[in-house]
Amino acid sequence: MKIAIGNDHAGTDYKNTITAYLESEGHKVTNYGTDSDESVDYPDFVHPVAAAVEAGNVDYGIIICGSGNGANMTANKHQKVRSALCWTKEITALAREHNDANVLSIPARFTSEPQALEMVKTFLNTDFEGGRHLRRVEKIACS
Repeated sequence: MKIAIGNDHAGTDYKNTITAYLESEGHKVTNYGTDSDESVDYPDFVHPVAAAVEAGNVDYGIIICGSGNGANMTANKHQKVRSALCWTKEITALAREHNDANVLSIPARFTSEPQALEMVKTFLNTDFEGGRHLRRVEKIACS
């Protein structure tokens, strides 16, 4: 799989851990995030991830900021992005199963790195159920 990842200063360590895991599993990772813990503006690192997902250049996106909220809001400005703010693997599974989420937003200040890694594994290994959920997902985008 091709995966885009982006983060602000709160998510640098998480990004490094997640990227190492993804690459060890044979995934191609494009890093749009900062490599520093110096304060930056999360939209600068999230818009490129969302744009890559929207254009179909990657299969999925992973974004990380302190609360996950700002990154999530930013990504969801892109019409073909369905970004889900998740803090447990159960919520992550539902985001894929019911919402066909194509971007995972991780709140670095409210999850541990091992927990975030479990969420990534769940995200990538959970299929969209379709059926009644497809009808709902098709109503999300604004024209």
